[in-house]
Amino acid sequence: MVQQPRQEDRPPLYSCVIAIDSVTGRQEEEIIAFGVSVDDAKNKAQQLLANYGCDESQILKLIQQARIEPLSPWCSPENKQG
Repeated sequence: MVQQPRQEDRPPLYSCVIAIDSVTGRQEEEIIAFGVSVDDAKNKAQQLLANYGCDESQILKLIQQARIEPLSPWCSPENKQG
């Protein structure tokens, strides 16, 4: 499952990548949430996990194992060339 960045007032600057193979049983499966800050990306990831059916303990464990990564400047909607 992939979440598309939404067109909001501020473009997303961070991604939160969470391996969910322990939940689904499918190897290398992950979800990605985007946010304008590290905390925003984590919060959106927690919401996705809750919608996916994870309980609070699973969410906390998965968030601890998540990778928070800054998006590359060339990915930013503000830097589109055309």
